[in-house]
Amino acid sequence: MNHFFSMVTGTGARRTLTGRLGMVVHGCAALVALAVIYTTTIVYVDLYAMMVVFLSAMLALLFLNVTAGPKGRQDRPSVFDWCLVVASLVVGLYFFAESHRITQRITLLFPLETVDLLAASVLLALTIEATRRTVGFGLTSVVLVFVVYNLWGHGLPGALGFREVSYNHFLDIMMFTSDGLFGVPLRVAATYAFLFVMFGTFLSKAGGAEFFYNLASAVAGRRTGGPAKIAVISSALYGTMSGSPTSDVVTTGSVTIPIMQRLGYSKPLSGSVEVAASTGGSLLPPVMGSAAFIMAEYTGIEYRDIAVAGIIPAMLYFMCVYAQVHLRSQKLGLRGLSKEETPPLKGTLKNGGLFILPLVALSAALLMGYSPTFVAALATAVVLIVSAVRSSTRMGPKAIWDALAVTTLRMVSVVAACAAAGLVIGGISMTGLGGKFADLVYLLAGDVAFLALIISAILAIILGMGMPTPSAFILAAVLVGPTLLGLDFSVLQTNMFILYFAVLSAMTPPVAVAAFAASAIADAKPLEIATGAVRLAITAFIVPFAFMYGDGLLMVGGWAEIASTCVTAVIGVLLLSIAVEGYWRGRLLKCPRFGFGLAGLLFIAPSWWAVALAVLLVSMAVIATPHLRLHRYKVMI
Repeated sequence: MNHFFSMVTGTGARRTLTGRLGMVVHGCAALVALAVIYTTTIVYVDLYAMMVVFLSAMLALLFLNVTAGPKGRQDRPSVFDWCLVVASLVVGLYFFAESHRITQRITLLFPLETVDLLAASVLLALTIEATRRTVGFGLTSVVLVFVVYNLWGHGLPGALGFREVSYNHFLDIMMFTSDGLFGVPLRVAATYAFLFVMFGTFLSKAGGAEFFYNLASAVAGRRTGGPAKIAVISSALYGTMSGSPTSDVVTTGSVTIPIMQRLGYSKPLSGSVEVAASTGGSLLPPVMGSAAFIMAEYTGIEYRDIAVAGIIPAMLYFMCVYAQVHLRSQKLGLRGLSKEETPPLKGTLKNGGLFILPLVALSAALLMGYSPTFVAALATAVVLIVSAVRSSTRMGPKAIWDALAVTTLRMVSVVAACAAAGLVIGGISMTGLGGKFADLVYLLAGDVAFLALIISAILAIILGMGMPTPSAFILAAVLVGPTLLGLDFSVLQTNMFILYFAVLSAMTPPVAVAAFAASAIADAKPLEIATGAVRLAITAFIVPFAFMYGDGLLMVGGWAEIASTCVTAVIGVLLLSIAVEGYWRGRLLKCPRFGFGLAGLLFIAPSWWAVALAVLLVSMAVIATPHLRLHRYKVMI
């Protein structure tokens, strides 16, 4: 019984397929990647047909590579897995063969045939099982709740009730239109999100990840708190390519966490630094992860504009983490790496400096207005060109083939989550729950915008607990977005606010998936790691409120306004970091510490009267702190 419960509620484990089967699966994964490249950059194909084939292939690969439960067989698929693989391929083939008829029919007017209903039912079940295996019971339960609500929620009293939706109606919208399973999330996963993951994979395989780690070591390794600063810089650089806080923790944390612990960092602190830095990587332009791509597709805002808007908030995020790491290291007397342990900057740039070019090409193409699909393809091509310059980094046919396969296998869990999110979005649209949810927030917050923002932030974090960032964002955007738009916030402000808190859910207790990933490496309790990470990244929970009331932080408005907002925000972040750590050239007493913290909040607030009051508070805090009066000020970092 316990085994059955564990299999039903737990996520599956990744299989390591070997022998002929491993070679075949690896080759099929690479072929899927080539097909995505071909259909997104070379030839135009029907979007519905493309997504049907893509989902079918990814589901088949998923059931081959992920066990049914945490204790499933990891050497080869079971008979049940093979049945699911065959079902995925057969259903995909049917939908592809009927794609022309499906796209030409009028929804709900032309009745579905019996075989249509059977194929759609099987695809629905396959999607739910794939979600359970890869994401776990959290998102799966949300999908199931919405399916039940769609089919039987009409019997509920009051505002939660709606017009009855038959099973045929439900499947028609969910499976035969672009409003359900094949909606925005899956469309993004099948196009430029896939290509950006490919870019990150190729850059890592070519040696780019190692270069960025060495660059971080050369720049910050010998400074106070050097290992932690390496984690901040390298995780930021890697995270903007991977777009997944959890995978970033596993990739860079396996190196940085042991180094931090070897030099005196406690187990929880080493994990907290890595989690805070890795989570911020998903907010760092130019890539920002797949959630930002979904935001672009969902809102119609150019991805370029989203990336530009994310620059200042992301810089403030990492400034906060970096400053706190510096202050904490000073307070604890933690040293940096020795000269022998850090690579020379000149040698690092000489050996791998060309890996900066793909990021430059990516950023330039975005700013020039090219589509995200073209940008990702261009950046990947630049990686291949750069890698070919030196024999030590050159990617041959086998390395390229492997990178294609790895990209596809990395995307299987993202595809499952995006497909599940599409089911939830379709259910919300079908029942009008989004508008009802907005009415509920209005009822709780009234006309008080700040209270509505707090409620929206909490809901975005709760919706994102245990879920991948893309799913968390799209759920929050559909449910919370209309409320904030109704309060006269812009589309960009609203969705950036939701994006931030959807990303932060990865490290927010009690369900902090990134912290759970770090706990295995750091050998510390996940809750301690998550709490420490939230403390290090405290600015990230404040800045979104600031840009909702003054969009200069999103690079909107005149340059004078943007510059002044940026300067005051930087000062505010540094003061907040000092207050949180309770240290600046020495330990601070409670009253000055409170003064620095309040002043930091006022500096971030977009108001000149708040800045004037903040200056007064800082002056009082300095006067009340003897060791600050007696020493000349030095640059903190």
